[in-house]
Amino acid sequence: MTRIPHPRSRHRRIDTTGHRRQDTHASRVRAMVDCEMGHNGRGTLPRAEDAMSADTSDTGDNTGTSANAMVIIGASLAGAKAAQALREEGWDGPIELIGNELDLPYERPPLSKGYLQGKEPRDKAFVHDGAWYVENQIGLRLGRTAAAFDRKQHVVHLDDGTEVPYAKLLLTTGSTPKHLPIPGGDAPNLSYFRTLEDSERTRAQLIPGSRLVIIGAGWIGLEVAAAAREQDVEVTVLEAAAQPLLRALGPDVGALFAHLHRTHGVDLRLNTNVDSFTLEEKDGVEVASRVRLTDGTEIEADHFLIAVGISPNTKLAEAAGLEVNDGIVVDQTLRTADPDVFAAGDVARAWHPFYEQPIRVEHWANALNQPKVAAASMLGADQEYTRLPYFFSDQYDLGMEFVGHVPHEGYDQVVFRGDPDSGTYVAFWLSADRRVLAGMNVNVWDVVDEVRALILGRAEIDVARLKDPGVPLAEVAA
Repeated sequence: MTRIPHPRSRHRRIDTTGHRRQDTHASRVRAMVDCEMGHNGRGTLPRAEDAMSADTSDTGDNTGTSANAMVIIGASLAGAKAAQALREEGWDGPIELIGNELDLPYERPPLSKGYLQGKEPRDKAFVHDGAWYVENQIGLRLGRTAAAFDRKQHVVHLDDGTEVPYAKLLLTTGSTPKHLPIPGGDAPNLSYFRTLEDSERTRAQLIPGSRLVIIGAGWIGLEVAAAAREQDVEVTVLEAAAQPLLRALGPDVGALFAHLHRTHGVDLRLNTNVDSFTLEEKDGVEVASRVRLTDGTEIEADHFLIAVGISPNTKLAEAAGLEVNDGIVVDQTLRTADPDVFAAGDVARAWHPFYEQPIRVEHWANALNQPKVAAASMLGADQEYTRLPYFFSDQYDLGMEFVGHVPHEGYDQVVFRGDPDSGTYVAFWLSADRRVLAGMNVNVWDVVDEVRALILGRAEIDVARLKDPGVPLAEVAA
């Protein structure tokens, strides 16, 4: 497949119109914060002294933190952007940002893309440098875990015994990789991919000629596979489903990704289940040396990566008595049933006004954009998060963007605009009444706004016109 290059460089960003453009990673972040916030109007936001709950009181042990603090649990992209949004919206009171990692808040896309490939430096992943938090008076509590929070007392309890009082609390606790509950599944040399440390470890393992087995052909598994193959690593990907990305894209488009990886030398094995890991002693420690499949096949490798999905980190919220259902349940303003507790990012299962149902989105754009609405809601402005889900991926010579959401009840058909075999096309997921649910542009650029308009317009589509690249997307309605 020959990639049709974007008219700008491979390193693109999202600008205010939703397009991916040439620029640094940091600039892409700044632009995305400003793009199509998706709220109903913009209220006048209060200063610190005007936004407090009437019953907020000091706990008596505030450890240097005022009881009127905006506290954010999760020093992630979503957490850092929420702190930024609070300051931009005029909040001049204290802000506390709590995270269990020692690194400054960072973005995750570079971990499986530019940084993993050695094309971007480590510091490009950080949302802000350390000076920004000092200049904006953000209280960073890194390397600290929130053990619990008391909704009645309005206080967060940290693992070191510290109590952090809050007026409003935002949960941006993210997700955790799922583990394989199989014999040998706790071997110390099995890797997962979620943190900057994970990316650094995997990057060091991508040695030409080494053997890597990846279990799971989702977005992370495939992006790591692509990065590994570009380093001449021998890669085997094991997937239990009939196609890669089956739940995300369905069988038709999933098959295209299977072909992509096989043509780049990946040993992709579908309908394949893992039984156990064979352990061997190395330097006094039992480590995995082979993976055994349910059909008895054994595959030897130097490294193993488990990429079978993630689970939202909801334990804190559940222990505090908040509603949890594959995520922390929030309304369209990102508020929980507790008027002083909010959630955003991977962990939030938010009511979406357009879809008229709650959805949880695990992608970067959601973590980037939801915090501004959450911050506004924390300050008393009733804004709604209405942005359509969006994500992107780069694998080998394929660059793609996906916008929209396919509901649990599924879709009726996938329509291709352009020839998928050429590597340049747009795929559309249609409902039974021929309305566009989602679209994915592959090596075709500057069409995201038009695809988004088709989804939001809910017009019945003329399939023949939709397939024809010569017909403008604005003219494909039946």
